[in-house]
This record gives sequence, structure tokens and C-alpha cells, in this order.
Amino acid sequence: MKFLKRKNNFIFLLILSFIFISTTAISSVIIITTPLIKQTKNSKKFPSIPILINSNSFPIISAQSVLAIDLMSGIALYEKDPDTQLLPASTTKIITALVALDYFPLNQIVTVGIVKVDGQKIGLIYGTKISIENLLYALLVYSANDAAEVIAQNYPGGYDAFIQSMNTKAKELSMTNSQFQNPIGLDGPTQFSTARDLVRATEVAMRNKIFAKIVGTKNVTITDETGNIKYDIDNINQLLGNVTGVMGVKTGWTQNARENLVTYLERDDKKIIIALLGSQDRFGETKELIDWIFANYQWQEVNPN
Repeated sequence: MKFLKRKNNFIFLLILSFIFISTTAISSVIIITTPLIKQTKNSKKFPSIPILINSNSFPIISAQSVLAIDLMSGIALYEKDPDTQLLPASTTKIITALVALDYFPLNQIVTVGIVKVDGQKIGLIYGTKISIENLLYALLVYSANDAAEVIAQNYPGGYDAFIQSMNTKAKELSMTNSQFQNPIGLDGPTQFSTARDLVRATEVAMRNKIFAKIVGTKNVTITDETGNIKYDIDNINQLLGNVTGVMGVKTGWTQNARENLVTYLERDDKKIIIALLGSQDRFGETKELIDWIFANYQWQEVNPN
């Protein structure tokens, strides 16, 4: 029996080796922080493996860095300089949200302090009170910079302590090439991340039902504590509701960073994350990648026996 087990394991490793070699033109294997399918000692079920069936054409992507991952197997479907440190812009808010979700109850009411930020904002008014849940909707749906500031200001120890917690969170998620100096995504010498790191963060974030619900929200009305001040906000992610299976996650843009987009997709029992940084057309190129993946890959079951 031991010989048969060794033989079966050897055959399985040979199959995986063949698959990995066949896709080395564009892909490699990364280790996701926690696998979505957990193997038990006696389990015989393995995730289906994506196999590239057409290597004659590849999408031409302007983005400086790209990584597309099949979450069930942990195999890269497409990559382009995924470990290059670049300006993350508002994809930073994925980490901002995770730190907030770690500490604050959703129903906690906080006070809006002095907020002096440029760029995207909903216009929070000094002295008003608002729930963390509503701030998270503003943060992730509308990418509101003022919401990020208010969350950070109300963290124990204040703004600086929040930034420290963001960097601690990044280390916990094995984001080895990332550092943050603000919760918004504004450009700075110590504000950088990579496509691979953002994939890691998103894989964990989408396991949080609250995060997943918020980033998948097309439009919503939020209010202050009294209900008298209302903010009607629309999701600025153009793929949400327009590309089959897209469930969020986060956009980003600054003049220096160019266009960034992290996307989570579920389609035909497949789960895929795409991180794209420094693009000239984040929505168009992400859609092109999605179309290319489903046209050029087949998922095959692996039976180790």
C-alpha cells in the first residue's frame, strides 16, 4: 500500500510539473496566504488546474504590472512584472478597510474632524457624526478620500497609529513589497505596493462578507447619524454590473500612478483576482484579460489516484 501511495503521489507530481511547464510562457505559481480549498489527510479532491490551450496570441497590455490568479489552484494565468513596486493610488483603501474592519464595530459612531484632502470625496462636514459602516461604503464604493481620513483620525492613537497598523496588516498578509504612509493612496516616497501584494490582500479581504458586500454595491445612499444629511454614491468601478462575474474590488488613480484596478471575478465556478497597475485603460484592459482567460484556458480535474 505504501508503494502504491508513493507511486500515486509521484504520478500526481509529474502531472503538475507538466502543467506548470506548459504555462511558463506567461505564468508562475504563487502561494496564496490561505488556500480556498483545504486538503484533509484522507481527501482525494484537488482543485481543477487551468491549462493554457492556445499560446498563439496574448493580450497586449499597457499596464506596468499585472497579475491574474486562479484562486482555487493558486496558479498565475497571466503576469507582467508582478513584483515591481509602484504607486498604488486608491487601491490602498483595501488595506485601509481591512484595518478599520479589524478594530471598529460597524455601528460605531465617530465624529468628523478637520479634513483637508484633495481628490475624490463626498463632502463630510466638520462636527457631524457618522457610522463606520457608512464611512466604509463611502471609502470602497465612491473611493472617498475624506472617509479614509475620518476613519484614520478616529483610530486609537490617531492618524499615525492607523498608518502603523496599515503597515502591520501588510506584514501579516505577507505583502513583502508594500509600504503605506497615508490611508488614501496619495503618492509619496514610502507609499508603494505590487500587483502580487494586492492580490494577496484582496484574497483575504473578499473572505470578509462585509467587505465583499460593500465592494459589490453598485449604488447606495448613506447618511449621518441623524439621517438628515444624505449622500447618494455610485460605484466608480465600470466593470461592476457590466462584465459577467465581476464582484468588485477597488479602483485607483493619480497622475503619476496612472490607472489601477483590482478585480475579483466569479464565473463558471472559477474564482479569479486580477491586479493591474499603471495602466492607460484599466477597465478596458481588465475586460480584455478576462475575455482572454476564458477563451484560452481550460480547467481540468486532477485525480491523484
